[in-house]
Amino acid sequence: MAFQLERAGEPTYRVRAFRKAAEVLAALPDGEVERRVAAGTLTDLPGIGKATAGVIADAVAGREPSYLSRFREPVVGGQELRALLKGDCHTHSDWSDGGSPIREMAETARGLGHSWMALTDHSPRLTVANGLSADRLLKQLDVVAELNAELAPFRILTGIEVDILDDGALDQRPELLERLDVVVASVHSKLRMAAPEMTRRMVAAAANPHVDVLGHCTGRLVVGKGRPESTFDAEAVFSACVEHGTAVEINSRPERRDPPGRLLRLAVELGCSFAIDSDAHAPGQLDWLSFGCERAEECGVTPDRVINTLEASDFLSR
Repeated sequence: MAFQLERAGEPTYRVRAFRKAAEVLAALPDGEVERRVAAGTLTDLPGIGKATAGVIADAVAGREPSYLSRFREPVVGGQELRALLKGDCHTHSDWSDGGSPIREMAETARGLGHSWMALTDHSPRLTVANGLSADRLLKQLDVVAELNAELAPFRILTGIEVDILDDGALDQRPELLERLDVVVASVHSKLRMAAPEMTRRMVAAAANPHVDVLGHCTGRLVVGKGRPESTFDAEAVFSACVEHGTAVEINSRPERRDPPGRLLRLAVELGCSFAIDSDAHAPGQLDWLSFGCERAEECGVTPDRVINTLEASDFLSR
């Protein structure tokens, strides 16, 4: 339930209620859940409310909880492409603004059939997202190394979502970026910069030898009050991506759907490679890749141009 709520973008408090309930049930002795369902005493347990108890009772009876049906969002297209994805180039953990530990994100990615996941927490300038200083990033590298020893053959690729600064420079020390497996470069500030300056800024990032993926290129939001696209010379930016081997991200977050269709088709026409990414901040959001695959298929993106269809060894050697 928590996974599906995260996938549906439901409020964090609701997700936490189900995750807390799962922890409570996991601590019970064998058979206790079934006995409490039969006796109607589930709500006597801490953290188990009426809605949660109803879901548990349905599960014990072998029924799909009716609560769950409200949050299923069908994906029509892109299923063949989705089946080919081996990993995800853009994910976050509770080291920055994600809601779950690295291990939980990795285990969920593995459960979805992936063989690798790039961990790309934010860079230091994005203080609102608890971006990683150089020291914290170094500590994270040690944690990832330990987890990789435990989770093998699944692999967590080291990475960062690094801010593109106003002049096109990157918000982390070059020697640290050199050590990482995946660098996603994104604009998070001054999104309304004039088009000529924004173009120069993005071209510089796409041309940077440390950058692997250009993240959510327009910065738009398409839900709620929304946020307009940044303006830039898309042909110049995508051409720089082609020239320097930088993949254009197809950001799968429902509120982003970035780049928009017309720009995604232009990137296809210009010969770009792509990374279909979840930009997940919670385990259930890792499954948002399906939405990105649907849009990729609609816009003519073929599997041979999607870098995360590769196994980790091939991805790293490309």
